[in-house]
Amino acid sequence: YERVKLMLFSPFDLGKWFTLGFCAWLAGLGESGGGFSGGSHNYSNQKGEPMEQFRHFYHEARDYVLANLYWIVPVAVIMAAVSLMLWLLIVWLNSRGKFMFLHCVVSNTAEVTEPWEKYGREANSLFWFRIVMGLISMVLFLPLMLLIGLTILRMVRQGEANVAGILVVAVLGLMFLFLAIVFGVIRKFMVDFVVPIMFLRRGKCLAAWREFSGLLGGNPGQFALYILFQVVLTMAIGVLVLFAIILTCCLAGCVIILPYLGTVFLLPILVFKRSFSLYYLAQYGPQYDVFSSNVASVL
Repeated sequence: YERVKLMLFSPFDLGKWFTLGFCAWLAGLGESGGGFSGGSHNYSNQKGEPMEQFRHFYHEARDYVLANLYWIVPVAVIMAAVSLMLWLLIVWLNSRGKFMFLHCVVSNTAEVTEPWEKYGREANSLFWFRIVMGLISMVLFLPLMLLIGLTILRMVRQGEANVAGILVVAVLGLMFLFLAIVFGVIRKFMVDFVVPIMFLRRGKCLAAWREFSGLLGGNPGQFALYILFQVVLTMAIGVLVLFAIILTCCLAGCVIILPYLGTVFLLPILVFKRSFSLYYLAQYGPQYDVFSSNVASVL
């Protein structure tokens, strides 16, 4: 809390907010999109059961795809290639942004060029680690999604749901959820602790993971409590943001959904969350205190 006041309100500098907001925006690029919403279909006036309607839609879609493979395949390949390049670019920029925002929070500055150049090596190491983790997650998640889809499709083609199919979907869904939690915790540890260790040691990602693994192995209960508290903290922040949206008659919500400007608006929360993990890590010894070399100059 004191760090947020120091950085953003002592004194208030709008230019600093926008510069710091740009670094925070890069640090969260591709990670905080809006909610997913799909169009709803009203079947109340349509005849037939939902399963029969779905079967009809499936057969129509299948026939259309088979009849238009000559252009669907090349378009799908092009879209996949463009999506892959866009994903790589976003992950690369996001990895740079992680160190830029961390640098600004630690040094109480609003700089772009210096941390972009200074931590390029560390950011590239983080980028390649995340790419590998992304590929591993695809190898694990895609078969589960495929099996779930095939099981549901089989029940649709049979015209009715059966107990065996429902159990298979439920088990696969639980496996999917478990893997999602595991990868979510890995990502949380990476952002909150591995990146600061890389920042301190000016080392590569795997070396920082090895150092953090030793710290985690010696304090599993404390880090488990940390994750649980982060869940509570995220819920509390969500309630505060919702309250702000209601209090401003949804004006705050309109600002939050805007790219970059929404990040600037949420900057106190983002600085708080980034600082929280840094102060927590510093409790494990002066060798983990990212503020130790900067405290005299900023406080």
